[in-house]
Amino acid sequence: MTRALAFYLPQFHPVPENDLWWGPGFTEWTNTAKARPLFRGHVQPHLPADLGFYDLRVPETRQAQGELAREYGIEAFVYWHYWFGHGRRILERPFTEVLATREPAMGFALAWANQTWSGIWHGAADRVLLEQTYPGPEDDRAHFATVLPAFADDRYLRVDDRPVFYVFRPEDLPNPAAFVDRWQAMARAAGLPGLYLVAEVSDLLGTGPRFVDVDAAGFDAGAYMRLPARRSRLDVLRMRAGRKLLHRPEVYPHAADFPGLPTGVSERLQPVVYPNWDNTPRSGRGGLALTGSSPEVFARQVEQAADTLVDRPASERLLWVKSWNEWAEGNYLEPDQEHGLRWLSALRDGLRVARPDLAVTG
Repeated sequence: MTRALAFYLPQFHPVPENDLWWGPGFTEWTNTAKARPLFRGHVQPHLPADLGFYDLRVPETRQAQGELAREYGIEAFVYWHYWFGHGRRILERPFTEVLATREPAMGFALAWANQTWSGIWHGAADRVLLEQTYPGPEDDRAHFATVLPAFADDRYLRVDDRPVFYVFRPEDLPNPAAFVDRWQAMARAAGLPGLYLVAEVSDLLGTGPRFVDVDAAGFDAGAYMRLPARRSRLDVLRMRAGRKLLHRPEVYPHAADFPGLPTGVSERLQPVVYPNWDNTPRSGRGGLALTGSSPEVFARQVEQAADTLVDRPASERLLWVKSWNEWAEGNYLEPDQEHGLRWLSALRDGLRVARPDLAVTG
């Protein structure tokens, strides 16, 4: 059985830092609601339906999300977790409360978003807001101690009893292999059988992955992030002409099929599927949008991606979904005013059967 995991963005509640940087009350809804069409056929804004413009400080919202996710076959939310070094964190409140209250009851894991925050999403790419730093082993120990209570929770996502921990930018670690060794040693010293460490292998437009040392560094798996963008020579020429002549964002047609997993990187790669992608609510004409996505296409890609996992050990059949609620990136499963519950239905339909004879396009 395929284990579906959905990345979860916690930026749906005000925090002092965002108030200072972007104005009082800023949340991800601010970008989402202000979006407008930037080219012919561009569908914006995407607005929520059943769950509304929620605030993640509200327990009933988190409970409703968990119930909905479980109903449609999601095993765990993968919460983006921020640790910038020297104990500096942000947006931790929703997950802290999930851990403390034990609600919702569904599974969860943590994904370390180890990236400097800048103003790139708001037209100020040179503005550093929070710098990601790597002070060294002592900081790793403090970081591990902070997340250990989550690892110990019986809801935490595990592979062969090892808690899953995801690293967003493994290529930015000063020494990825040393990081793996340290974290595995700390886990064993804490009484765990080790961790199941997952490195993101980011190759968004299929031009080559940022990180290819999954095996050499000792990671247990790599999650292969590639947008379902159709990029024939003609598609690229049309994109470039649209940007130059019409001042459009970077626009590609949505691919009909799951892009497949690359060869020559690692035999431990796991698939990532996207319902859609459009980050123009954040980046405006500097963004990237796919056109022509639909729940029907998403269901087919989920089934194709799940098919790549059929020969893996049962506990390692991890299918990563980006995302549960990245509204300003256009990748979300939550009900919206255009499709209602159909993104979630598509996920559930695609998970029902992984057909061994199904061809996966590369």
